[in-house]
Amino acid sequence: MANKFRFRSFRRAPKEWSEWVEYLTIALHSDTRWRLPLVLTGILLAKGRRTVTTWLRGAGLSKDYSEYYYFIYSLGRKINPIAARVLQLVVKYLPLGDRIILALDDTHTCRYGPKVEGAGLHHNPASGPVDQDFIYGHVWVTLAMVIRHPLWDAIALPLLAKLYVKAKDIPKLAGRGTWEFRTKLQLAFDMLEWAISKLKLLQRKIWIVMDGAYACRPLMKRLLQQSVVVVSRLRKDAALHTVPPPRGPGQRGATRKYGREKISLAKRAAHRQQWENVEVTVYGKTVTKKCKTFLATWRVVGGIIRVVIVREEKGWESFFCTNPDASVREILEAYADRSPIEQVFHDVKEIWGSGQQQVRNVWCNIACFNLNLWMYTLVEMWAWNKRSGEVMDRSLSPWDTSTRRPSHGDKRKALRLECLDQEFQHVTRNANVVPQLRKLFESLALLAG
Repeated sequence: MANKFRFRSFRRAPKEWSEWVEYLTIALHSDTRWRLPLVLTGILLAKGRRTVTTWLRGAGLSKDYSEYYYFIYSLGRKINPIAARVLQLVVKYLPLGDRIILALDDTHTCRYGPKVEGAGLHHNPASGPVDQDFIYGHVWVTLAMVIRHPLWDAIALPLLAKLYVKAKDIPKLAGRGTWEFRTKLQLAFDMLEWAISKLKLLQRKIWIVMDGAYACRPLMKRLLQQSVVVVSRLRKDAALHTVPPPRGPGQRGATRKYGREKISLAKRAAHRQQWENVEVTVYGKTVTKKCKTFLATWRVVGGIIRVVIVREEKGWESFFCTNPDASVREILEAYADRSPIEQVFHDVKEIWGSGQQQVRNVWCNIACFNLNLWMYTLVEMWAWNKRSGEVMDRSLSPWDTSTRRPSHGDKRKALRLECLDQEFQHVTRNANVVPQLRKLFESLALLAG
């Protein structure tokens, strides 16, 4: 039965996709690894609300639903080995460039019901005038690799996500083994350390871009020991100091680490001198930014940083880099490359339906969220070397912008259509199909996609 189901899954997918999925299964036990391609096929072909039942229905596995629920539970405990395989695929098949950029951020998925394990009341990070200040659900600390596409600008490829559970919600997980409380900073460092240990063999510079909320001394101190470069937003009230002068001849005592004078970012931003125009490529466009840069010392980092102040239409923003020799362009472009991870959060919720799986067990929730992330990465890898016309058909939408880059939804739809087309060719390979039937199939496949 296992071989039968495996063959059924792979004949409906492109060759490279099938090879990648087969490579991911190596991280699982030999008795159950054949189920992973079927689950991924169901995720790809699912329609409507993206519950686990629609996954199983999309792959034709409804009769054995209980076995697959147990399988998804087991995946939640093995996300690290599978994520390592995803990382190896990205490194092998995509161009990395001279430096590797890792983006770190967290997001939430709304869940409802007191029996959803790991869920709790959290501050809403994107609350607006009409939104609630608090949300009930899961918070995921997520790590992604950002690679610049030659045509479609920077694309984030999510690798791994960890569930953050508040300390007061830990007792609710008493029946799920030993679950230790870990802060977001601890979860972030665990994932970054995991990724850095695997990427060091490539002998490339590793840059980490993160939100300003993660630029805290406990995390920065441990990261800088890994010989990486960190770029992040700098608080406007950051306690900066000048760079201490070099030691004089015959001077006694320890070398000063921080200067005596304080630096006010607001005063530096208000000063009219030392501004320069820098041409940078951010968010897919080459623009000219009015910037000011200088060196400073910061106790959060424990040494010297490069500070960049950018004048915008509605004020100014400040950024920092732990590499004092980095240029303004490198810093601004690196921080702009953090924005694709926000697009990932949007797409995995709107397109893949993260948070809709309606599972209660904490390990099932962890598996479902990471499965959606890995599907995002695999689809982007599949579409990486394809032309826009191969993954996006604008013939039915003449009002659409002709120069718009394909969205992730376009790429997912193109993969679905190719899988359905290959299935049709497999079924009719020995039959003489009339052109009318072929056109009918293409019309139905377009509606299904």
